[in-house]
Amino acid sequence: MLIATVRTVLQLLLVGLVLEWVFHLERWYIVLGLLLLMTVVASITSVQRSKRRFPGIWINTVVSIWAASWATSGFGLLIVTWGSNLWFQPQYVIPLVGMVLGNTMNGCSIGLSAFVDALIGQKDELEASLALGATRWEAARVPVRHAVRMGMIPIVNAMMIVGVVSLPGMMTGQLLAGTIPIQAVKYQIVIMFMIASATALGTVSVVLLSYLRLFSKDHQFLAKRIR
Repeated sequence: MLIATVRTVLQLLLVGLVLEWVFHLERWYIVLGLLLLMTVVASITSVQRSKRRFPGIWINTVVSIWAASWATSGFGLLIVTWGSNLWFQPQYVIPLVGMVLGNTMNGCSIGLSAFVDALIGQKDELEASLALGATRWEAARVPVRHAVRMGMIPIVNAMMIVGVVSLPGMMTGQLLAGTIPIQAVKYQIVIMFMIASATALGTVSVVLLSYLRLFSKDHQFLAKRIR
């Protein structure tokens, strides 16, 4: 808790200084560089939470988080800011992508860990199924579904209680800034859909890419790759 407290204070102070500089310059290449840095850090954090590793886990995670977060955020920004020139401004892009990245990272991290743990826990059953003639997908389908479901639990729970148990940060910030409640709600709905879409895409992507790494085209479970 002490380490977490110190890191929270230092990281938020640092990001405040950086964002003040970025917002003042409003250069697209600086915004892009910052988004790339955020994506890399999110990917590294996601992999570090997994106790088990295998060859290709880093590239799988980076590609999944990057593609899901950036595609969803880009689409959402175009919809929200359609007809205006706000889509490239850092005060809109960075917070939105940051929210999407954070939730996608959590989904990928949980899904990845759940998938590899399920494979290790069901190793004998998987190898028996493959030995009896099952394809690699038939053998791995249950662990894949389990991993995706686990990765989606946090965002599904958040969507089930939003507005009833908790008010999301973006909506709360808008209300404190004096925005009309119904307007704040509309924006929050869009954000929740963006986060849910990115989390689903990222989780499914990282689990399926891991599946391809750990099951060969000859329908063999490559358990020795897992360290």
